[in-house]
Formats: sequence, C-alpha cells, structure tokens
Amino acid sequence: MSVKKIIALALVMVVLLAGSVLVINSMVSAGDAGEVRMVQDAVKNAALTCFAVEGAFPYDLDYLRENYGLAYDEEKYHVLYEAFASNQMPEIRVTIRGDGLI
Repeated sequence: MSVKKIIALALVMVVLLAGSVLVINSMVSAGDAGEVRMVQDAVKNAALTCFAVEGAFPYDLDYLRENYGLAYDEEKYHVLYEAFASNQMPEIRVTIRGDGLI
C-alpha cells in the first residue's frame, strides 16, 4: 500500500472516531436533559397538587417530600425551589450536580 493511501485511511479513521464521540456525547446530553425535565415536572406537579388540595403552594421541598411523595435522586440533581408567596407558583430550576451550574 502506498503512503498516500495509508495517510488517507488514517484520516478517515480519525474522522469516523471523532464523529462517533460527538454522536455519543450528544445522545448522553439529550438523555440528561430529559431526566432534568422529568425531575422539574415532578416538582412542579407536586407543588400544583398541593395548591389544588390546600389552596397554597408550599414554601419548601421538604413539605412536598413529606406530604406529596416527591422523590428524586438528591445526589444527582440539585433542585432550586424558591417560593415567593403562597398563591404564586414557585420558581423551580433543576441541574445535574457536577455540571458546574450550581
């Protein structure tokens, strides 16, 4: 095999490897985004259920855990739950711990 063919083959292999890594990374990121959305939806639904039952949004996540069965992996996710008033939907933000966003 000539040197040009070997170099061309090596370049094709590098491009394919790099493309594979990018595809895998994007798939993992999409999965993480879906999980974050599920945790955020769970917190929001628990808060809305509390409001429907009690007429007020709770002031903290502990109340939702104890009274409405809210559960998520606290070692994996950080949930920011900021309640302003009992009649206003709290601000809910979820991030994956270790992403540098906390």
